[in-house]
Amino acid sequence: MARGPELFETLAPRPLADRLRPKRLSEVIGQDHLLAPDAPIGRMVASRRLASMILWGPPGCGKTTIARLLAEHTDLHFEPLSAVFSGVADLRKVFDAAKQRRAVGRGTLLFVDEIHRFNRTQQDAFLPYVEDGTIILVGATTENPSFELNGALLSRAQVFVLHRLDDAALEQLLARAEAELGRKLPLDSEARQALKAMADGDGRFLLNLVEELALLPAEKTLGAAELAKTVQRRAPLYDKAQEGHYNLISALHKSVRGSDADAALYWLARMLEGGEDPIYILRRMTRAAVEDIGLAEPAALQHAIAAWETYDRLGSPEGELALAQLVIFLATAPKSNAVYTAFGAARRAARETGSLMPPKHILNAPTRLMRELGYGKGYAYDHDTEEGFSGQNYFPDGMERPRFYDPAERGFEREIRKRLDYWAKLRAAKRDRE
Repeated sequence: MARGPELFETLAPRPLADRLRPKRLSEVIGQDHLLAPDAPIGRMVASRRLASMILWGPPGCGKTTIARLLAEHTDLHFEPLSAVFSGVADLRKVFDAAKQRRAVGRGTLLFVDEIHRFNRTQQDAFLPYVEDGTIILVGATTENPSFELNGALLSRAQVFVLHRLDDAALEQLLARAEAELGRKLPLDSEARQALKAMADGDGRFLLNLVEELALLPAEKTLGAAELAKTVQRRAPLYDKAQEGHYNLISALHKSVRGSDADAALYWLARMLEGGEDPIYILRRMTRAAVEDIGLAEPAALQHAIAAWETYDRLGSPEGELALAQLVIFLATAPKSNAVYTAFGAARRAARETGSLMPPKHILNAPTRLMRELGYGKGYAYDHDTEEGFSGQNYFPDGMERPRFYDPAERGFEREIRKRLDYWAKLRAAKRDRE
């Protein structure tokens, strides 16, 4: 018979997420690419030979559950640890206990939640124990391991990427929840879809929402609008200092470059909803104006600076419309990276040629000595020519004339190309005369 605290533990209500926690790996939803019999972790379990691993994925995708089940399926002692609440002293206790178990033939699976919260020194503490097999390390992280974990630790562990739960997986989880509750949720089809969207791929958050809805009267069916008033939408995952920040700005920039205004607006909205600094977005869009559009649409840079100034004057949220207008303008503008490419080529040539002097005929001669040395001799003033173009050489003497700028046959650069071709003909004619 249960006594004392144990009695109260058995009587205390258990959260739905705990009641539905999978008992077998085959019950874990949405991670078949890792857990199926022919998948990497599935094969490890079948052979009962686990390697240390890092489980990288968003919240609520099953990282903790998978780690616990791996220990059960391989008869390892499960030792959970949170990097948020633990330090080096806690690690020493775990390692000492693991060594004692190993002495009597029992292995230890050390599960470290939010392992990216450990600093570099703390991460180094794992190395000898992972190396000699005292522990099988299973670390869980929501952050990119290549940014957050030591290279030495990563070299001793396999990284497995877990997926956010898709619509089908969330629907499967809803069905399990309804079976556990013994009734359908009071939602129409549109509200049911909205509920899954609110969860944003987080299974644990979805089950928390289900618990809220289970308290409502079963007789009343909620629509999407009523659902939004009843439960709280999950805040989008976005960390301005971590990978989400770089992923979304990359998506925005590449959508603009790819001339997809709708996708660009979507990623802009995602970043603003996540709390990104609009000035950072404006800085990147200004870069896109000169890198990806350039002289194909000279007004692109003007629009970027104007949008920046507009936001400075209006602030948020009114000024965000200027960002949206800029993103649409840039996405729908003709594209050319000819300026970007030309400048890169010119810089490489400058590094390779070193300190070559300009030709003397284009140098000023403010002193008699400089005039005697030939500075400025033979210079042709372009405005005095019939075409307004002298065709003189402006590169260092002896340096073969390179072609850096190759304008695209798009937008305004088409006109620039015509001018360059015309001047090239005049230059060639001048060489022939000489």
